[in-house]
Amino acid sequence: MILDIVTYPDPRLKQPCEPVTEVTDEIRKLAADMLETMYAAPGVGLAAPQVGRNIRMLVMDPAGKDEDKQPRVLINPVLELSGEDVVSEQEGCLSVPLNYRADVPRKSRVLLKATDLDGNGIEEDLTDFPAIIIQHEADHLDGILFIDKISRLRRTLYDSKVKKWLKRKNAG
Repeated sequence: MILDIVTYPDPRLKQPCEPVTEVTDEIRKLAADMLETMYAAPGVGLAAPQVGRNIRMLVMDPAGKDEDKQPRVLINPVLELSGEDVVSEQEGCLSVPLNYRADVPRKSRVLLKATDLDGNGIEEDLTDFPAIIIQHEADHLDGILFIDKISRLRRTLYDSKVKKWLKRKNAG
């Protein structure tokens, strides 16, 4: 089932998420729905708060358009950032309206520790695009959006565009 995506400035996106204490059938169903929603959007990652669930779970797929799908479900991810400082060019987000994009500082390498849908531990070294995706999605679990990482001026300009857009949307 395709879920509704929560969009900025909804306050639910600013809430730190609670750990998942048990992998249940409900969690598995939510993960399947999140993957379906992510692919339909289309996107490369989606965190639970983006669909209104305040839990530490995310889905992602770093595969390119011409590659086979590589869906991942990560529960209670913990990241250790390392490597070089890189710029995620033209990063966007399904929860950030108006297709806004910006260059965002990220790290080139991430040691990921998480749990999968079978309750098994995952420990993996991610680099390049998958490392950027996991940083973006894990930020959501801490109530952080990529627009929180841009300059104050760019953020102010973006916020004023969103206010105008919301005013027009709500007036119609």
